[in-house]
Amino acid sequence: MKKNFLIILASGAVIIISFVLLNFHSADKSGRIVAVGELYSSLKSGDLSGSVNSLEKTAYFDGGVVNIPEDVFDIKASKVLGVANEERWIEVDLSEQRLKAWDGSKLFLETLVSTGLPWYPTPTGEFRIWIKLRATKMEGGTGKYYYYLPNVPYVMYFQNSDVPGWRGYGLHGTYWHNDFGTQRSHGCVNLPTEIAKELYYWTSPVLPEGKSTVYADEGNLGTKIVIHE
Repeated sequence: MKKNFLIILASGAVIIISFVLLNFHSADKSGRIVAVGELYSSLKSGDLSGSVNSLEKTAYFDGGVVNIPEDVFDIKASKVLGVANEERWIEVDLSEQRLKAWDGSKLFLETLVSTGLPWYPTPTGEFRIWIKLRATKMEGGTGKYYYYLPNVPYVMYFQNSDVPGWRGYGLHGTYWHNDFGTQRSHGCVNLPTEIAKELYYWTSPVLPEGKSTVYADEGNLGTKIVIHE
């Protein structure tokens, strides 16, 4: 009986570990298991159109239905606020759960954010935005941990040499909670939607008129993001 109990216990542990790895971890090119952000599912789907789906008005999160607010569906583009004389960059302070956007040494805006939970940490270091999407879909988890979040607004994916873009970390608007100032995400930086909108049109790569997605390149570099404890 004791042996059978230990086998059952070990099997349960394997199932739990597998659940974590399958939902919030993936393998890199060398086969090494690495953490992925909550936006990983949208990259894996292959849909990088950035289009807002006006037919999807509800989401599912924390075991309940969430009505997506109307401002998420606003497709009117904002104008970039002026021309930067110095490099624009974004600072994310994990210890304070706070983001600051800078025009060189001049503060553009400051806001509370929600970064990764202790078991899904937001990566630290210096990054660059590599793609911006007006909207995307996040889906993952199983059972009571299942979430379905269409029309995640104003997404700015970031990467560096240690954290490649396919791992799915980014800044984005958030309509499914208002707990900014506390850790809530699976690794991304959750922003109030209006703040995300401002940053989306303030950062580079600059979005061409009429487009809902843009990649960074040598002539249209992504804004620098510095994330620290």
